[in-house]
Amino acid sequence: MSSNKTAGLRRRGAALESAILDAGWDQLIEAGYERFTIDAVAARSSAARSVLYRRWPSRLELLRAVIRRRGEIDLIPVPDTGTLRGDVLAILTDFNDRRFRTIGLIAARLGAYFEETGGSPDELRTLFIVDRPSAMETIVERAVERGELATTPPARIVSLPVDLLRHELFMTMTAATPRTIAEIVDDIFLPLATNLGKTRR
Repeated sequence: MSSNKTAGLRRRGAALESAILDAGWDQLIEAGYERFTIDAVAARSSAARSVLYRRWPSRLELLRAVIRRRGEIDLIPVPDTGTLRGDVLAILTDFNDRRFRTIGLIAARLGAYFEETGGSPDELRTLFIVDRPSAMETIVERAVERGELATTPPARIVSLPVDLLRHELFMTMTAATPRTIAEIVDDIFLPLATNLGKTRR
């Protein structure tokens, strides 16, 4: 028996599930949704098909578990530079470095999924986001506590920097430049966020 098969037999519980979901992610990125099957993921993870079917009766359920797992392990830490501008620049720079290679690739790999299910990228993004305040929500909350912002901006403004950067990455299929990130922060987000709550004259 090969060492891989032996290792597969020895894994149990959370360790086995993590190995399967990680193998599922690799299968999705390399082969796309068309070849994202329970058999393929079982083979890649050296796990029995019956083990996967007990946990995820369909490949749709397996896909959602794979994406949820990736969101849990690929959290971007919230920076704390001491200023709103510094924090937003830092989180966008980190997001840019981590995501620019995968955003367009994932969208392309999941084309068949969207056709089959009628689902949307936002649906999968919801699975990817861990159920906790986003980094931008935490950054803005700190800025309000420090007095940099007079009030908490609406949710659409809070999410705007990351939304704009995500759009940039998807449309260009390459990393954003530092200048682009600075423009998102200085020319768009900060004027909107800091002018809220000020008394109009």
